Amino acid sequence: MAEEANDKKVDQKKSCACSKSSFKVILGIVLIIIGLVVAIKWRFSLLILIRGCIGLFLIMAGAIAIAIAKE
Repeated sequence: MAEEANDKKVDQKKSCACSKSSFKVILGIVLIIIGLVVAIKWRFSLLILIRGCIGLFLIMAGAIAIAIAKE
């Protein structure tokens, strides 16, 4: 009788983990789709943002290269 109760608990945990996992996958897919739609809709603003960040990115990359070279 105790074994049957343990088996039921294990089955419930497996089904719960499976449903949590599938929820996370579905949520991830939905977020990717929303992100793609927004990126396509605001592509010109996104390009301006990327161009504006190039200088800061190069400064950061240079600082990292100097930090690595010092070691």
